Amino acid sequence: MTESVQVSDMYKVWAELMGTLVKKWPVVPAESTVQNALFKELSTAYQQATEQMVKENPVVMIDRQMEFWKQQMSIFQGTMLKMAGGDAPPVVHPEKGDRRFDAPEWSAFPLFDYLRQSYLLLNQTVNEAIQDIPGMDLKTQQRLRFFTRQWLSAVSPGNFPLTNPEVLKLTAESGGENLVRGMRQLVEDMENSADSLNIRMTDRSAFRLGENIAATPGRVVFRNALMELIQYSPSTDTVHKQPLLIVPPWINKFYVLDLRPDNSFVRFARDMGHTVFMISWVNPGRDSRHWGIETYMQEGLLQALQEVQRITGESQTNVVGYCAGGILLAITLGWLAARNETAGIHTATHLATLFDFTDAGDIGVFIDDLIVRELEHELDRQGVLDGRMLAVTFSILRENDLYWNYYIQNYLKGERPIPFDMLYWNTDSTNVPAAVHKFFLRQLYIENRLRQPAGLHLLGRDIDLSQVHTPAFMVATRQDHIARWNGCYAGTQQYGGEVEFVLGESGHVAGILNPPGGRYGHFRHYELPGTAEQWFSEAQYFQESWWMAWNRWIQPFAGEQVPARIPVAGADAAPGQYVRVTASQALLSA
Repeated sequence: MTESVQVSDMYKVWAELMGTLVKKWPVVPAESTVQNALFKELSTAYQQATEQMVKENPVVMIDRQMEFWKQQMSIFQGTMLKMAGGDAPPVVHPEKGDRRFDAPEWSAFPLFDYLRQSYLLLNQTVNEAIQDIPGMDLKTQQRLRFFTRQWLSAVSPGNFPLTNPEVLKLTAESGGENLVRGMRQLVEDMENSADSLNIRMTDRSAFRLGENIAATPGRVVFRNALMELIQYSPSTDTVHKQPLLIVPPWINKFYVLDLRPDNSFVRFARDMGHTVFMISWVNPGRDSRHWGIETYMQEGLLQALQEVQRITGESQTNVVGYCAGGILLAITLGWLAARNETAGIHTATHLATLFDFTDAGDIGVFIDDLIVRELEHELDRQGVLDGRMLAVTFSILRENDLYWNYYIQNYLKGERPIPFDMLYWNTDSTNVPAAVHKFFLRQLYIENRLRQPAGLHLLGRDIDLSQVHTPAFMVATRQDHIARWNGCYAGTQQYGGEVEFVLGESGHVAGILNPPGGRYGHFRHYELPGTAEQWFSEAQYFQESWWMAWNRWIQPFAGEQVPARIPVAGADAAPGQYVRVTASQALLSA
């Protein structure tokens, strides 16, 4: 394409691209019963909220409206003054961390400054109004705030080419090439999407599994229909006697803990002298619909433990579980305790693991009995939850950073996203079998059974975490919007054995991937009071990665030094085969 595109040529390209979109995607997609149920509940909630405001405190509502128009008039007057060559300070400012309007063009041109400030004022006014609605339960308020935020984020002036000064400037300078490149990328992304648009967040071509990501050397030493077991090659001449098994979540690929050498927890543990094993879950197709939590326990964690013991000859294994993998570890420990067994689990490390789902974070706004019933019906029809849909869901939990930011960059500016290992992993989706997803939705998120003594009943046993006496180390992160740290802290009160709890900084992924010398420290307290709030008020801050705190804790349980264990020659090299299967490939192969 030439550097400057003629208007007629640009229209021709746009017509071709739009034709491709229409052919591949229906203009009006079929309505989802889940979406209908959510829309119905939201409509009712907004109606009740409005009635409540008018009934209980109409004066406050009128005062807020008057204040809004007063500030709106101040913004307008300031704009007129700027257009006349004067200067006026902004009436409203973005919230801390909101970088959508950082570009100088937004404040340099009075019209766009007016759009920016008016939009920010609307955000502030609406959110304050929802916050102040009297008599509203916490769940409904969280849901209204979340979906109102989604709507407000979607209508930001930065999301439209005619109201984004950066895009207008770029379009004028490039002769419209940015929009043509953006449409081409949109077509590519829609071809790789499910029912919702998966916006690429990184240059996927920059990464190659086993070469510059998930590249810690090792071998696949066992494989069944559910998982591959990887044993990593040692980097020390001797290793600790007790091996280390890592159980990642099955809603993402395992290599979140093995991205780059400098942020790989796998490499860190290996370099600290552990014989490290990792479960790599298969990317399931529709024929796996019957795989439940029992499947992941018996054919996943317990089978992996048997193989680790067979390979190393050791009867005791230290186990690390991350997110859903940590929940699986807790459930397995409870089930084993009911049988007066341990299966050789020497210690348990829980990373970002929810034990109490009372406050399920932002994901909880999608979950109540009506929505879950519709989700269950949908899962029964489909057999799996499409991992691409799940990826979009997690993206819109931080919509301005992980969705609209890339929408503007990719489609309006026509830029290719830069390589970023964490976002490459984030978009490498996995499907979730219907049975295990229904278990999480109903028995954990809705009924919160994990925190109840004998609340869960699996394979003939009642699960009571107070019967678990395995030493445990629990890590949560302070800004985690998926596994709220107070729900993770609840595990300290449920386990019956010794527990150490550490609270890291940052969020669900960045806070866990925090190697020594990294940006974030952690909070620690040597007592475990009854509430998370009291724990935090008494905790001490350390400018040190939680990895180092874990390393000190695990040492007494790691055992004496023995000769390094070399993975079996001839087996498939890490990261194995299962990790290479995409969500769409898994669905096509079913």
